[in-house]
Amino acid sequence: MSVVNHNSWFEKGMSFTAYKESMNVNKEELSRVYDQLTFTDEDMAVWKDLSQRNWKGVVLTADWCGDASLCVPVIQRIAEESNIELRFLIRDENLELMDQYLTNGTARAIPIFIFLDQDGYEARVWGPRSQEVQEMITTARAGLPAADAPDFEEKQKELYRNFKQQISTDPAIWRTVIESVKAKLQG
Repeated sequence: MSVVNHNSWFEKGMSFTAYKESMNVNKEELSRVYDQLTFTDEDMAVWKDLSQRNWKGVVLTADWCGDASLCVPVIQRIAEESNIELRFLIRDENLELMDQYLTNGTARAIPIFIFLDQDGYEARVWGPRSQEVQEMITTARAGLPAADAPDFEEKQKELYRNFKQQISTDPAIWRTVIESVKAKLQG
């Protein structure tokens, strides 16, 4: 848990509406997930309990990120039900903060959700993917040709295009994000 106050980062961030309006890539996918996502009664009970914490959050993201097109709308909807206001920062414009939340200590993987207590201190961090989504992409990448193969770049683009389509249309995948975030926020 960070002992750094993140209120200034929160104040710097955009609202979800402003972030969505600024998007040039993956807006359709993000909107689809946001509009079609549903919660169970159990989910709603958890979100109601979370709403008592007076939390807010900072999200490091970018519109080009396929994972963000899945995770941002899911967690935005969770935040709305949990009375958690999220503010959005573009990763490459906020590297000072991003570099405090590197995945595996090296990667600027996004999205990263930094949930803050009522005083602006880190309470929980989630991102960039659910474990199930990580396993899906790891398995898919294992099927790529060697990086120096002539068709590597073409095959990699095809893999990411298909992966983005799958994660933005399959409610079972959305559920893995819901469950992962629920476990993190309840912990």
